[in-house]
Amino acid sequence: MKLRRLTPAGITKFHEYLDLLETEPTRLAPTWVLESPDTSEPLGSQIEIEKKVFGTRFAAAAYLDKVLAQTGISEVEKDTGLWSWLVLFYFDEVCPADSSKERNPGERARYIPDVGNFQRYYRHLLAGPVRIYRAHKTKPERALAVLCQPLNKPGDIVEQLASRQELVTNAAVMEVATQLYVDPDTKRPKPGSQTKNAGAVRRLADVLNQFDVTWDLYAMVAKELGGILPKEFEHFGAAPD
Repeated sequence: MKLRRLTPAGITKFHEYLDLLETEPTRLAPTWVLESPDTSEPLGSQIEIEKKVFGTRFAAAAYLDKVLAQTGISEVEKDTGLWSWLVLFYFDEVCPADSSKERNPGERARYIPDVGNFQRYYRHLLAGPVRIYRAHKTKPERALAVLCQPLNKPGDIVEQLASRQELVTNAAVMEVATQLYVDPDTKRPKPGSQTKNAGAVRRLADVLNQFDVTWDLYAMVAKELGGILPKEFEHFGAAPD
């Protein structure tokens, strides 16, 4: 299919569908909105986009970054219509039906981005991962801590770190978080990393906020940052070399 964006009328239809899911959770997604000239419009260039299953936020971000680079849109992160179209296109993965064919969409910001509010923008299930991927474009694997999850289940690591721009864009912070909380074999969050226990991600976010008062975290490399973490974090692994 050719990549398009939703018009204001299309976004309204998408809102209406998400509202209907609250009382009719088995209602099918209005995929006709994706191509109808009344609800969508073409981009300046004709770009093909594949219907695929990504499995992780990382895989989705890598693919979409490559596709979106072809659009020539200067501020693609702010294109509400484009991101809303993409979420509807991949709706079966970002909001999958359960065994009863019911969907539970949750917060609206997961589907239609709040481009003027970073505290909500990161929750968009496609724009959020792409923004993180681009922030670490030279070495995106360092951000696996916030990109290794399924698209529809970001989890607490994402909530604690991606919600804070000064943390999620920091190379050292992301490398340390990935070292601590991502299993190198499974590429999935380690057991216990998303609890309230000592050394888990909530504690890391709190400790880093305290460190930020005293140290310039952006001036640090991962080994330096890992070396000043309290001993409680040793449970999850050593600091990066």
